[in-house]
Amino acid sequence: SAIVFPSTLKSIAMSTSPTLKLGIPAGSLQEATSGLFRKAGYTITFPSRSYYPSIDDEEIECMLIRAQEMARYVEQGILDAGITGHDWILETNAQVVEICELIFSKTSRRPVRWVLCVPNDSPVQSVKDLAGKRIATEAVGLTRTYLARHGVEATVEFSWGATEVKPPRLADAIVEVTETGSSLRANNLRIVDEILQSTTRLIANKAAYDDPWKKQKLDNIALMLKSCLAAEGKVGLMMNVEKTNLDRVLGVLPALKRPTISALSDDGWVALNTILDETTVRTIIPRLKDAGAQGIVEYPLNKIV
Repeated sequence: SAIVFPSTLKSIAMSTSPTLKLGIPAGSLQEATSGLFRKAGYTITFPSRSYYPSIDDEEIECMLIRAQEMARYVEQGILDAGITGHDWILETNAQVVEICELIFSKTSRRPVRWVLCVPNDSPVQSVKDLAGKRIATEAVGLTRTYLARHGVEATVEFSWGATEVKPPRLADAIVEVTETGSSLRANNLRIVDEILQSTTRLIANKAAYDDPWKKQKLDNIALMLKSCLAAEGKVGLMMNVEKTNLDRVLGVLPALKRPTISALSDDGWVALNTILDETTVRTIIPRLKDAGAQGIVEYPLNKIV
């Protein structure tokens, strides 16, 4: 049976304006997704005991869905769009539109890795050594595809959780997702091979993305989300520079950065504005001052479009 959004009947009765049904990933990605949307200008509120978050955009209706199931519901048209990992799109073999890549996860801004692991004292050195063995994983489809690619036949069992503790008694190896590897090390596991790197994606139902209004709405959301990620770790610098010192100041800035140079009321001076990696500012500002820059101001960036 179809999922009915709480405001659907009310929307039909009171308004003919279009609505975008958007899936928000429940679980580990929920907080990171909410934070990214907040930076993009959308406030998502999660009422307790409800799977229908509210958002301060009356044209969007949200629903909390596990990332593992998101692509399937988007493919079926129950949701117009959603946020999930590329790994789960592949795992479910869902036919959806991948609107954009959003490189963020629950703890970092790096891709997550699906890795083949065995106990530290296991004799297994490569996937070939797992022929006829038992592998536990939540990503059964990805694992079977990986084994087939290497011509290895092994038993792949679905794991409902706590996969790291299953070797060696309940499985000879596991395929698990990791960001830092700390959980694997804590359970005395070593990585044999990397199966896949995955990043978060904004996806859409094909028919929904063919709808001009929904496509425009989704493209706008994608633009804002990407602009927030592009601004992370960046800051702006503005300063005044006497024209006689301009070449020296420009020589301090990274070669690939092209600052904006504006005229000032004093013909002998210009204003310079640029964007830099935040980690470089602590070393560049003293050098800029030595080169003749004055009135140097550092300011935070929320979005870069």
